[in-house]
Amino acid sequence: MRPLDPRLLKYARSARRHILLTAGLGIVTAALVIVQALLISGAASPVITDRAPLGEVLPLIIALICVVIARALAHAVRDATAHRAADRAIRELRSAVITHAEKLGPRWRALHASDTTTLLTRGLDDLSAYFVKFLPQLFLTCTVTPLALATILTLDFWSALIAALVVPLIPVFMILIGRFTQESSKAKLTAMERLGSQLLDLIAGLPTLRGLGSERGPRKHLEALGKQNTRLTMATLRVAFLSGAVLEFLATLSVALVAVEVGMRLVSGSIDLFSGLAVIMLAPEVFEPLRQVGAQFHASANGVAAAEAAFAIIEEPLPQNKEKRQKAPEMRTTDIVLDNVCVAARGAWAPAELSATITPGSLTALVGASGAGKTTTVMTILGVEPTTRGQVLLRSHGDEDEAANSCDLAEVDEETWWDQITWVPQAPTILPGTLLDNVTDGAVLDNHEGDGVNSERLREAAESTGFSEVVDALAHGWATRVGHGGVGLSVGQRQRLALTRAMLDDSPIVVLDEPTAHLDAVSEETVIKAIEHMHRQGRTVIVIAHRNAVVARADSVIDVTTRLATPEEIAEYPILVAHREEEDLSVTLPGFLNDHHSDTTDHMVGASGHVDGGQR
Repeated sequence: MRPLDPRLLKYARSARRHILLTAGLGIVTAALVIVQALLISGAASPVITDRAPLGEVLPLIIALICVVIARALAHAVRDATAHRAADRAIRELRSAVITHAEKLGPRWRALHASDTTTLLTRGLDDLSAYFVKFLPQLFLTCTVTPLALATILTLDFWSALIAALVVPLIPVFMILIGRFTQESSKAKLTAMERLGSQLLDLIAGLPTLRGLGSERGPRKHLEALGKQNTRLTMATLRVAFLSGAVLEFLATLSVALVAVEVGMRLVSGSIDLFSGLAVIMLAPEVFEPLRQVGAQFHASANGVAAAEAAFAIIEEPLPQNKEKRQKAPEMRTTDIVLDNVCVAARGAWAPAELSATITPGSLTALVGASGAGKTTTVMTILGVEPTTRGQVLLRSHGDEDEAANSCDLAEVDEETWWDQITWVPQAPTILPGTLLDNVTDGAVLDNHEGDGVNSERLREAAESTGFSEVVDALAHGWATRVGHGGVGLSVGQRQRLALTRAMLDDSPIVVLDEPTAHLDAVSEETVIKAIEHMHRQGRTVIVIAHRNAVVARADSVIDVTTRLATPEEIAEYPILVAHREEEDLSVTLPGFLNDHHSDTTDHMVGASGHVDGGQR
């Protein structure tokens, strides 16, 4: 990242105002520094040489006091505005990263979830030093140093020549040492992201590890990562201290040369005391901003590396989609047509050449072997995973001219499409709060303005899913509080809660990802009855099914298959050989992109869970 990267101004608009203000304060500070040196010299030289009385130099002393106060005020304003600008810029960068990560799709998020989480939290926080310390010093270097050097030139040519010869050496050494610092900072950020990723994975899998009695297994690995992070931190500090020592040596040497030269000429009488004092006081001001900008660059190096990582995410090319202009049709009378849909996995197609039609009001089951791409198929229907080949068409039901009344889902506006979908994943998102808040998404009951949830409708929905039995068995009923992720509820109870939430929604399409997974026979039958109830309401229900009990109730069954890619296909589609982790994408997405904090899934009203998915 350059000292002032234009991308920062592009993605963090508040940084623009901060930079303009900092530049203005830099000019003011430069003028005050020069005036202060001239006032001190002007007040001291007549007293020393001519023994002038205090009254003669009193106006200069008063002016000097005013200048000192003005410098202090400028410094205070600079620090205050820098902290506020840093907070706003970091928030804007976080927002830009989250927004773009949403658009990159669930596969990308699954591969980079832990690293992105670390970046969005601790990583970008380090950018505060860049705004508060480095940028102000950068502008002081651009203003104070040249103006002070120009003033010295008007006072004494030889002193200005000495300073001008030494000044270029400082940036040269800064560049040389900065290259080493940049590499060590990137390595430190990578180590921190790796450590954060391991910790997140460990926390997510801790219940399983405890069940297997292996919770102490990852301890040595985490300790090794922690020690590596410590070593890299110390390496960065060593480089920073080395660069600081070099800058201090050069600056001290140059100031000493100027002081010795001025002293010798004062003795010989070739320079007057006023000019000599002013030059000696201005010489440190020429080098001080350069020293500080070098030191603060290393202090902000970790934040700069984090900003580079944020820019890399924001500039990641989006999946190739057609321009989305068309409003989604009314899905109660529209078919969903899968036309030779293929999605690239690692060296394979999953799904492969999938063609099927989902009619409105039908109950459709997606079946297939593990890894065939059932969840990926659902993600393409939801519009969050683009097809590599083929297309998903929305065709008005019953129209004779199918081509004229069909539209590609890739061309449909996402907002109007998601408004018609309820998404129920395997692991429903349940936030800390009451059962009522989670089921109604915080809406009140029987609102007199007509925008609340009808209590009778809530009762019917809970009875149809069997969740009313759960509520009745609790001492506080609907007011019972649960923890994050549904702590306090069993797996079956969480699934019933999610289905109740889906029941309260009026969307014409309901998509469920293995709703009976990990359930006993009784809970399974309750969930199936709830699915049938939604089907009887005339809603289009799409279910990823592994159990025969669900498949037996379906109106139609879509068999999802996979196949290996041919060498010709791999040559044509490089994405087929791109690295993809073999993991269930629906459980790898941590809290930084859940449905209650992203615009993408907030539009799936009544849904509960992450809009994510992947190859299964």
